[in-house]
Order: sequence, then structure tokens, then C-alpha cells
Amino acid sequence: MDTKNFYITTTLPYVNAPPHAGFAMEVVKADVLARFKRQQGYEVCFNTGTDEHGLKIYREALKENKDPQIYCDEYAAKFDDLRKILNLSYTNFIRTTNPKHKAAAQEFWKLCLKNDDIYKKNYRSKYCVGCELEKTDSELIDAKCPIHPKLDIEIIEEENYFFRFSNYQQKLLDLYDNNPHFVIPDFRLNEIRSFVRSGLQDFSISRLKEKMPWGVPVPDDPDHVMYVWFDALVNYISTIGWPDNNKQFEKWWPGVQIAGKDNLRQQSAIWQAMLLSAGLPASKQIFIQGFITSGGQKMSKSLGYVVNPLDLVKQYGTDAVRYYLLREIPSYDDGDFSHARFKEVYNADLANDLGNLVSRVAQLASKYNVKIDRENQTNTLIDEVAEFLDTFLFDRALEHIWTYVRNLNKYLNNKAPWNQTPKESMQTLQEVIKGSEGMRGILDIAEALKPFLPDTSAEIVRRFTGEKVINGPPLFARLS
Repeated sequence: MDTKNFYITTTLPYVNAPPHAGFAMEVVKADVLARFKRQQGYEVCFNTGTDEHGLKIYREALKENKDPQIYCDEYAAKFDDLRKILNLSYTNFIRTTNPKHKAAAQEFWKLCLKNDDIYKKNYRSKYCVGCELEKTDSELIDAKCPIHPKLDIEIIEEENYFFRFSNYQQKLLDLYDNNPHFVIPDFRLNEIRSFVRSGLQDFSISRLKEKMPWGVPVPDDPDHVMYVWFDALVNYISTIGWPDNNKQFEKWWPGVQIAGKDNLRQQSAIWQAMLLSAGLPASKQIFIQGFITSGGQKMSKSLGYVVNPLDLVKQYGTDAVRYYLLREIPSYDDGDFSHARFKEVYNADLANDLGNLVSRVAQLASKYNVKIDRENQTNTLIDEVAEFLDTFLFDRALEHIWTYVRNLNKYLNNKAPWNQTPKESMQTLQEVIKGSEGMRGILDIAEALKPFLPDTSAEIVRRFTGEKVINGPPLFARLS
């Protein structure tokens, strides 16, 4: 039987600041999909990493009087630390300063050049260093980038290499039409369709090395380095062996990409046009998530307001942070964060609903020495969760699991087995503890929670599947 393969990748965050909650949400969602696919029997490649070139990073390194590579090394380590902080299961951590990646970017450049999609010209443009993107007047508000309003728009005037993005309008529209679920959610696919239909402009893909030396050298032209977006996007294929290991590449590509809504254009239009130019297959699917806001204001490194995931984990625990990011922030839209709301959700869902359920059943099972037989049991809850994850509805998947949790709590309240003695009604007690509404139901929940809250899932299984049921401390202690 052929092995089923699944490739999932996040975007690569810039290493100009420590990780923030917005990227934490992106990488946790990718982790859920990776874990769920493994649960379904897939072999999984899960990629994340760091984007380390460009003007923004070069300036930050100079500001700290550091060699850019040393600066990148320090910040890349902070992002790799997320593996432990958020309990991530990624298999690949790619850095765009890696020699193999740089060689792949240069090979990719050569393919686009061979296809006559790269040419040189003098130009003048308005540029947002925060986005590392050129901006038209229609994209600016009061002469500022709306995403980075604290940064001045800069004027770039020089000779650069350009990519013939204008060649790919109809090819991109055909790609979207032939793959109606290429970008999820639907309204984001409509947004990118509208952008492409409005006409595509060729864009600069190099910088003069004498002005900005921190980048991948352009092949056969020592005076230029690659524009950061051209270099960085190639990571999705360089991390899986392209161009040196074609067998490895074909095993995994095309894959699923997760990105924030401010990356819609780069991921679903620019990158796909580049792939078409290089003669490579388009991505399989792109999921676009919203922002985390606070009081309606977007969290942003450039705006100076972020929440550090490490601080959250220290205060609330890894699984609690994963739960809030997945359940409370809408999968398709922006969602708000506050410590007050975090505590409210934590106490209601984790401490009260799930924690009390596990404690009550464990207490009864431990008291009367009841064990469970899990053989030949099907878990329909897993299949129901799969329907939500197939369309990246992480919040709805957890909502569905919690409906199951709450129904099980209601059942136990109605039966009230703690008011009975084994002598009076051993049959009822056995039914409640061993039936689908008791221990077996809790183990169904644990299995369904495995991709979302891996530590909590493992602890529930540990307590209920040993030689004796363990009546341990609360899974989640209430927060005051």
C-alpha cells in the first residue's frame, strides 16, 4: 500500500523582533493539521523557519552594531524555541541564510530568467520597508502604509531586475477557476481574483548590493542581490530538497500553506506566478487567517504592540494558550485577545467543563476499581472533527468537541451516580462509568483532542488506561 504523504508549511517570519502571538497562532494551526494527518496515518512533513534577508533586517542589525548573520542567528534561535514553548511537532526548520536555500534561490532565478520572465530596467517607486513591498498611491493612507503607519514611505530610484508578473494574469485566473478551493476562505479567493483581474504590474526582484548588501547574490551579476520576497518564497520547495533531490521534492510537493491575510498577495499570486515561470506545480492549497487584535487594534511589531507567546505560556500553560488561539480567535476572521477574556475561557472551558468531567469520572472509577476495555471501539468524534479541519475551521472543531464534553457532563448530572452506592445500583454505576457517556466517552474526547491539546490528551489517556484509574489533581486549576 502506498504511503499517504502530507506537506504543511507556515510562512517564514522576519527575524527583526522576537516571536509574537500572531505567528504563534499560525504555527499552532499548522501543528494541529500535522498532528491530525499523522493520526490519520499520513507521513507528514511540517515546515517552518525564519526569513533573514532584506532591508528591514539589515537596518536592525546595523542599529545593534552587529554583523547581520550574527543578528539573524540570535533571533532565529528565539523562533526555534517555539518548538518547546508551544509543543510543536515540525520536522523542518529552514533559515533563508542556509547555503542550500541560497543555492536553490539562485537556481530558481535561472529558470525564471531562462523563461524570459526576468529583465533589467531603471525605475522609481514608493516602498514600505515594513512590508518589504512597493506601494501604489491607492494603497497608501495619508502617504503612509496602513499596515506600518509609523514608518515613512521611502523612494527607491535605481536600476533593478524585474519579474514579468504581467505575463501571468490569465494563468493565475485559470489556476483559481480550476481549483475553487485553492485559497480558503472563499472571500479571500475572491479578493485575490479581484486583485489579479485589475491588472498585474511587473515588480522589482533585486537591489543594488552597494546600497543593500544583505541578500542572496544574483547569479552572474555581483552588483545585485535578490529582493527578499523572491528569495524567501523559494523556501517552500528548498526545504523539501529542490532542486538537488527530485525524488524527495516530488514526494512532498505540492503542499498546504498557512498565511496571515497581509500575505494574501505574496502567497497566492506572486509565489504562484513564480512557480509557473519556473515550470513547477502550484501550491496545493492556501489557508489565510486573520489578525489577533486587542480592543480592535491589530497586534503588530511595527505598531509596537505585541503579546509574547512565551509570557502567555509561563502564565497559563502551553495547552491553555493553544486552546485560546485555536478556539477563541475565529479561523477566518480577526479575533480579540485580552487577559480577562483568556481567564474567562480558561475557567469555563478547561477548568469547569473538561477538568470537572475528568475528575468526576476518575473519582468514581478509582473508588469502585472500574476499568475500561477499548478494543473494537470506533470513535465517530474523530471523523466529525475531520470535516471541520478539512476546511481549516479550528474553532468549529473545538466547539464540536466541547459540545460533546458538555453533553457528557449533563448526562452525568442527570444520572448522579455519586448519590448511589454499588449495593443499591451496581448496574447503573457500571453503565455510567464504563459506557460511552463515561470513561469510554472521555477517552473518545482525549483522542479527538490529541492534535489540539497534546499534553492534556496524553494525561487523560494516562489516567484512564493504566492498571488502575488515577484520580489525580485537576487538569486545569481555576484562575482567580
